[in-house]
Amino acid sequence: MKLLAGVAVAALLTLSGCAGGPPERTIELTVHHSQFSLAELHVRPGETVRFVVRNTDPIAHELIVGDQSVQDVHEVGTESYHGARAGEVSVAPGATAVTTYRFAGAGSAVLFGCHLPGHWAYGMHGTIRVG
Repeated sequence: MKLLAGVAVAALLTLSGCAGGPPERTIELTVHHSQFSLAELHVRPGETVRFVVRNTDPIAHELIVGDQSVQDVHEVGTESYHGARAGEVSVAPGATAVTTYRFAGAGSAVLFGCHLPGHWAYGMHGTIRVG
């Protein structure tokens, strides 16, 4: 089943069932002027989400999904490239990158953002509500 949500800062949600497996949803995020197209997302407990991040800026960005402790590590960390861990991906200027993340139980606090120098402070982050 596919659901296309058209909003000015469009997010494409694709729902597809896998035989015997949990459904996977794709959420497209666009980065423009160092801002994500969405500041808040909603997911179901146990849901696996495939994030497709399109960077329209002339500078690099990243998407880091995780709780506050994950965000804190990345804010002071020195990794210049992401992609080996679920929920973490680097996105070159003008490129599109993909990462997948499985969400835990209801009520968990999950954040997403970019931690390249100054980007989080500039407001390049958001909240994912699980419930």
